[in-house]
Amino acid sequence: MTNVAIIYYSATGNLHSMAQRLEQAAVGHGAEVRRRQVPEIAPREAIEGNPDWAEHVERTADEPRATPDDAAWADVVLFGSPTRFGNVTSQFQQYVDTLGPLWAEGGLVDKVFAGFTSSQTKHGGQESTLLSIYRMVCHFGGILVAPGYTDPLKFADGNPYGVSHVSGPQSDWEPGDDVLAALDHLAVRTIDVSRRLTG
Repeated sequence: MTNVAIIYYSATGNLHSMAQRLEQAAVGHGAEVRRRQVPEIAPREAIEGNPDWAEHVERTADEPRATPDDAAWADVVLFGSPTRFGNVTSQFQQYVDTLGPLWAEGGLVDKVFAGFTSSQTKHGGQESTLLSIYRMVCHFGGILVAPGYTDPLKFADGNPYGVSHVSGPQSDWEPGDDVLAALDHLAVRTIDVSRRLTG
């Protein structure tokens, strides 16, 4: 059984929807999955200033939160963060900072990693956010398994670095069929590579 940890931050629910799809695909491919949102650290007044943000925080309040143990448990780690000025969110970075002791013990070495993200606009920093995640993976000694163009569907979503979704008003807000197919492919590809490495 391949252990897959889907560790992500979601403010208003876009990354949450993507993580749920990854979970569905991974379970369907025979993996055991922990889907974990990283803890919210934003000030309450900032959250309450955005109704969608406040609603998402309330709706997911009882879901389990990511801890370093989830990364330690996993064979495959799928990291997700929305873009913030071309980078990961402070919430996601704060979680990564808690991995220091696990990293020091070599506990992240040789795990398979890949990433997913979303932004309001088509060129809103999606690739640079994924590359920010992947710089961390290099420090971990992890094995980066980006999707590349390993399936024709990747020419539809167009992102060889990971999976990205445009969540702004010019889109339909929810991930379209091309993004859903790319999420399915990312889950299956990372699990298959992990199985080849451990088999």
